[in-house]
Amino acid sequence: MVREVDPKQTNRAAAYELWMKAPNPMVTFFKTVEITNLVRISRKKQIKLNLLLGWCIGRAASPVKEFYLLPVGDRLLQYEKLAVNTIVKNKNGEVSSCDIEFTDDVKEYGRRYRKYTGQVAKTCQDRDLSDDYMVIGTSAILDAEIDGAVGMNSGIFNNPFLIWGRYRRKWFRYFLPISFQFHHTQMDGAHAGRFLANLQKEINGLK
Repeated sequence: MVREVDPKQTNRAAAYELWMKAPNPMVTFFKTVEITNLVRISRKKQIKLNLLLGWCIGRAASPVKEFYLLPVGDRLLQYEKLAVNTIVKNKNGEVSSCDIEFTDDVKEYGRRYRKYTGQVAKTCQDRDLSDDYMVIGTSAILDAEIDGAVGMNSGIFNNPFLIWGRYRRKWFRYFLPISFQFHHTQMDGAHAGRFLANLQKEINGLK
């Protein structure tokens, strides 16, 4: 369920006044995370790395309350649930968008990921949950090794967004540079930093 809230009744009141009408309210952080544990699990269990990383992203975001608020137009919306978006190569060789409901149960998340990405790839129809879920966008540019990326400020799509390319190997460890873009009305740098710290913790702790 989603509802509109009065910004003055939230902890984002000052940020709403400062950033809602700013020419560029989007902020991008760059961080390199170690994904050695995910690479090993992916290879051992034959599970897609992006599936595992998507679950870790949802898990890292879920305790950060700012993720459940999102500026949409001139309104501030309060969500109860999170979803993680992934980009899917469809049967026509183009890309489609697929939102996947986040759950703490990694096996259930994996089941949903495989089911819905498979449907989107086959039908070439986007799966959009934005009316009910605060969606965290992701884009994996696997054809390139990049240090980071800055997304566009459209004024329409204000959702937090993560972009990454190919991971890198250093000796027996694996690292992935990630860019994280967020709307300053939604969260401050400290909240974004907490999320990225949580992300590394969830990656390291996944069994």
